[in-house]
Amino acid sequence: MNYQITIKNIDTVNEVEGYWSDNDLIQLLEKFNYPDGSTAEKKNLPELLEMAISDYEPNEAAQIVLKYKLEDQLNVGQIEQISNNMLIDKVCEEYPEIHLQGTMYHINQLLFKAYNGTFPNAKASVVHFSVVPIDEDVVKPLTKENVLKLLNNGLSDRNLIKRLFENQMSQNIPFPEAEGIVWELTTADHKNYTLVTSENWLNKEDLTHFEFESVLEEIEEEV
Repeated sequence: MNYQITIKNIDTVNEVEGYWSDNDLIQLLEKFNYPDGSTAEKKNLPELLEMAISDYEPNEAAQIVLKYKLEDQLNVGQIEQISNNMLIDKVCEEYPEIHLQGTMYHINQLLFKAYNGTFPNAKASVVHFSVVPIDEDVVKPLTKENVLKLLNNGLSDRNLIKRLFENQMSQNIPFPEAEGIVWELTTADHKNYTLVTSENWLNKEDLTHFEFESVLEEIEEEV
């Protein structure tokens, strides 16, 4: 199926608003020994958490937040190692388990703000674009995998996704890593989309075209 792709804008941001819910903030406050979060005004929760976090050593605070979000996917040794590495490297861009990078980004930026730059500053890209069928009136919902394949024609060969996943981006084969590369994909009409990912995966410099055509084929199932 042929599509017309139009990149409307790419915003580079230090944090993705709305990731941490009020309940997240309240539970984290408890873990940082501030038990009154549930009675505090909701608008004050982020500031209270930053103050509570800053009472701890940076690597200790990192362990607490990592355990809160990823205890079911990382063991104690991994959490301890990551908490130390986060102070010197952008672990959220380098961690080999791609599906964990998005969560690590949000953790990193929470700690970056609380410690006023002690942790490296990682950035995210928020891409606003439209995807319109050229020859058909039928609008189909697109997956994260679909969207990355459609964006391929507008990306430079220097783009990290294209370099690491050249076959998956350009051929009619499954691309399961797309679920971890794209952190969020939202649309209200299945034509205008917003995609959130790491700046490391996709940024303004990666674009060679802002308007282009792409073909999306159905993935052939292995028999």
